[in-house]
Amino acid sequence: MTDQRPQYGEYATPEEQRRLAGLPPVDVAPAPVPVPEAAVAADPVATPRPRSWDRVITIALLAYGVVNVFLTGMAYMDLPTVMNQSMQVLGVDGEFTNFAQGRLWGTIATAVLIIGWVITAALSLRRLRTGKRTWWVPMVGAAVTTIIVSLCLTVPMMGDPAFIAYIESMTAS
Repeated sequence: MTDQRPQYGEYATPEEQRRLAGLPPVDVAPAPVPVPEAAVAADPVATPRPRSWDRVITIALLAYGVVNVFLTGMAYMDLPTVMNQSMQVLGVDGEFTNFAQGRLWGTIATAVLIIGWVITAALSLRRLRTGKRTWWVPMVGAAVTTIIVSLCLTVPMMGDPAFIAYIESMTAS
């Protein structure tokens, strides 16, 4: 015959077990331990405080960017006209005649503008949510997008006979 006696604390309630172990009752929560501010500032996991000036500048730059994308994108949809105006400003004799490439690359440049702004806005918002400095993201996004768009605009311009004749006359003199 085996001895079926209960083990130590087997029939004790959780409150009795805590009391016998020298722990406070369950309904009494331990007091929070104050953390010195120096320790909070040195904690690398802590989220940085958002800077209101950074948020304002970032949002203003993004708003300026969306207006710029809209106005410039509308102009690029009629790229042959923009190219004619550019050639007149440069003093090129003749008119832009590379219409097919002008329309194609104008549409591509508009798409690049929109995609560049969307990526820039997404990166900016992500950084704003984490409390990181963000004012520079719209500026870098605009610079990168401008370089890519400039390359898109160079293709139809370099395929235009009047512009090539102008370049050749400039290098000959």
